[in-house]
Amino acid sequence: MATDYYAVLGVRRDASQDEIKKAFRRLARELHPDVNPDPKTQERFKEINAAYEVLSDPQKKQVYDLGGDPLSASGGGGGGGGAGGFGAGFGNFSDIMDAFFGQASQRGPRSRTRRGQDAMIRLEVTLDEAAFGTTKEIQVDTAVVCTTCSGEGAAPGTSAQTCDMCRGRGEVSQVTRSFLGQVMTSRPCPQCQGFGTVVPTPCPECAGDGRVRSRRTLTVKIPAGVDNGTRIQLAGEGEVGPGGGPAGDLYVEIHETPHPTFQRRGDDLHCTVTIPMTAASLGTKVPLETLDGVEEIDIRPGTQSGQSIPLHQRGVTHLRGGGRGDLVVHVEVLTPSKLDPQQEDLLRQLAKLRGEERPMGEFKPGQQGLFSRLKDAFNGR
Repeated sequence: MATDYYAVLGVRRDASQDEIKKAFRRLARELHPDVNPDPKTQERFKEINAAYEVLSDPQKKQVYDLGGDPLSASGGGGGGGGAGGFGAGFGNFSDIMDAFFGQASQRGPRSRTRRGQDAMIRLEVTLDEAAFGTTKEIQVDTAVVCTTCSGEGAAPGTSAQTCDMCRGRGEVSQVTRSFLGQVMTSRPCPQCQGFGTVVPTPCPECAGDGRVRSRRTLTVKIPAGVDNGTRIQLAGEGEVGPGGGPAGDLYVEIHETPHPTFQRRGDDLHCTVTIPMTAASLGTKVPLETLDGVEEIDIRPGTQSGQSIPLHQRGVTHLRGGGRGDLVVHVEVLTPSKLDPQQEDLLRQLAKLRGEERPMGEFKPGQQGLFSRLKDAFNGR
């Protein structure tokens, strides 16, 4: 026998099929023409291909070990590729996929039933609803299972049939010749689109998709403390998949409508109260409609413009954890711009009593903006 196939693959004569396959994979990765285009390497690749064709087939291997011609054994040699033919050596094309990717590619018809897509809708809530939580009913337009065919896609009284082109495999194969021999390629069946079955009479309601669009009413529980952009997940309430597949999820995105009095910053609420200078000097009480009802805001005598009054635990409920944020009331003192003679005379008398007829004023360094402070920091000032 001119060629020692065991020596070609570098294995012992008593090597197991697993050892033979591992040796072939290793050599195929090293010598494949796509990796090493040298002509001598291509000849070597044909040799290991031929050796593997014989030693991986128990019947051919037995004939070879007894000194006979392995290509005369059943299943060998045909197709004109010879012992060195690419298609012959890789009788199952998954062997070459095995060599390069570690495992054979999984082929077969794909399922008509697939998971549906997730869906999302926007829901507007008021500040009170976001602060304390609520329950709302929403209407959604999504795909649901077709009741006429129950998701099968076939008209009532009919069913899907095995594709006569691919015989249910979902793919068709084509053999071409190259300088290495015969190469078999596979592609999805053009008749059944890879499903392996065809629907001769599609359902008239869903046109064979197994689902139709419908409007539904859902009840959504809005937890206390949600904010703009918060998403609430409703599992299994999204789009039903093709073929009546499981539904995706529905996400409800919260959008909080602006409040006429309060501005929200995290879980704290802020508002501004404007009072005349006399009230700021003498002190007063101002009623404020909070989320918990009307409360009296105590303006103490001598309150300055820009001061803030915190009302603890009057803000938004914390979404995670107990407690609430604060309500912060910012005071703005209003200076009158127009005075009648009597008012002006009274103010001048007050200024005289306080020794403020010609106040010198108190000057302090002006506050810098952010970019000015950064510039001074870089300049070492």
